[in-house]
Amino acid sequence: MRHTALIFGIMITFASCSGQGTRQVAGSRSSAIAGHAVSAIDTSIWYIFQDRKDNYWFGSNGKGVYRYDGKNLTHFSTKDGLCHDQIRGIQEDSTGNIYFNTVDGISKFDGTFTTLKSTRSNGPGDDWRSQPGDLWFAGAQDSGVVYRYDGTILHRLEFPKTKNGEEFIRNHPRSKYPNARFSPYDVYSIYRDRKGSLWFGTNIGLCRYDPVAIARTGSNAFGWISEEELGIDDIAIHVRSTFEDKNGSFWFTNTMHRFDIYPNEPSGNENGSISFRKEKGIVGSKDHGAAYFMSSVEDNNGDMWMVTFRNGAWRYDGKKLTQYVVKAGNESIMLFSIYKDRQGGLWLATPTAGAYKFNGKTFEKFRF
Repeated sequence: MRHTALIFGIMITFASCSGQGTRQVAGSRSSAIAGHAVSAIDTSIWYIFQDRKDNYWFGSNGKGVYRYDGKNLTHFSTKDGLCHDQIRGIQEDSTGNIYFNTVDGISKFDGTFTTLKSTRSNGPGDDWRSQPGDLWFAGAQDSGVVYRYDGTILHRLEFPKTKNGEEFIRNHPRSKYPNARFSPYDVYSIYRDRKGSLWFGTNIGLCRYDPVAIARTGSNAFGWISEEELGIDDIAIHVRSTFEDKNGSFWFTNTMHRFDIYPNEPSGNENGSISFRKEKGIVGSKDHGAAYFMSSVEDNNGDMWMVTFRNGAWRYDGKKLTQYVVKAGNESIMLFSIYKDRQGGLWLATPTAGAYKFNGKTFEKFRF
């Protein structure tokens, strides 16, 4: 498992944003005719997304994105104005514009592509806000930042420094580890809970940003739970996924533990920690191969669905844990992310075998 996780940790790279230091919304707009018709998507798919017009988007790890409208399949790449062909996330704003987080910037698509530019905050913790409709993006590997797009400005945000983060930096100097190109504050996942707080999975644990904490209690808006407290003992897993179940409990990348976050507590106390109760998770999940998950969703029945990198997809209904082995031919395949569409359908993005969809009994390869 450690070897698998290390490969995964090296493989995944998060989006960066070019043009920092300007308040310009966009750098360059493509005037080319966007996209061309194809008959199939690439085999290396990392993300799936359905927009409000019911188009499906498939983000690849090197061949750009594909749009499927139910009849036609269209391919978009850097030739059409996309800022990079490695996709690291897909989102939509309130007016129907689509955003692609790539390893070399964030592209906005409204029929043509625009590369967003960012403005740098004055310092750690500055310019942090959260408004309805904001879009959040993970920063590039080794940047230790996140980005918030308010519809006009792309804000480059730094995390306030922490004891664990600064200790990590001291213990991993570039002079001693020249190939260790990552920050302790690099973000692997972003999740908004039902109360509106944002959770960021990082190299040193989980950060919660509570945008109303200061107004409500006068306390620190940032709180942390370390990887040790989370029960993540694999060297390269980190917090890949956060899930709030139907009972209000949280699951952070592993099924061995669930967390009850104390209600009405400030986001962060004086030492920056979050008040919580750690409880036993799913009995036997480690033995069954569902210990660590990379992506998760809640289905229309309120069940939790998770994907592991090499051990298939899993469903947990609160009592029973069920495994779904996903195969290409006779071979079990690696999985990257799970997505629930607007109709409640479940999709899997795989790094070697394209896209799969759940038919009610199993996941089968999606045919265009």
